[in-house]
Amino acid sequence: MSTQTAVATRSLEIDRSHSEVAFQVRHLLSKVRGRFTDFSGTIQFDEAEPRESRVDVVIQAASIDTAEPDRDKHLRTADFFDVANYPALTFKSTSVTPRDGNTYDVLGDLTIHGVTKQVTLPASFLGVARDPWGNAKHVFEAELTLNRKDYGLAWNAALETGGFLVGDDVKITLSIQAK
Repeated sequence: MSTQTAVATRSLEIDRSHSEVAFQVRHLLSKVRGRFTDFSGTIQFDEAEPRESRVDVVIQAASIDTAEPDRDKHLRTADFFDVANYPALTFKSTSVTPRDGNTYDVLGDLTIHGVTKQVTLPASFLGVARDPWGNAKHVFEAELTLNRKDYGLAWNAALETGGFLVGDDVKITLSIQAK
């Protein structure tokens, strides 16, 4: 039986050049979008026995990119990610629970800014496709919303008209191809 599990479980590496780790957060009345450009990870995926699957991801905090260099520089400081002391954001799954069809709840430990919290990442397996060179790519998507203050990212500025410059909720979107 353990031989069948070993065969059924695929060890996949995230293909960074065809994947995206993106986010959006309210800024004033609109939303600012950004992404992290340097990340890596492995997915141990068992489609037949999803509970045997595992996910491990590392995101380099300094790779934050909001298309505004001055803002990105500020986000790297101690006001936000403090990349000198906390260079990486990490996610390590502790369980995978099938929901319906090809959707899963991936429970795991998310560490940002030195703070680790357990989160449930709702994920979808979109299938397997071959690229033009014949490489099989497993495609996944996930999305969740976090409160940045839960991870010690509390900097803000009060507005003259009331309210604050930066919203607390951050929507994270993952689009992953793994090979």
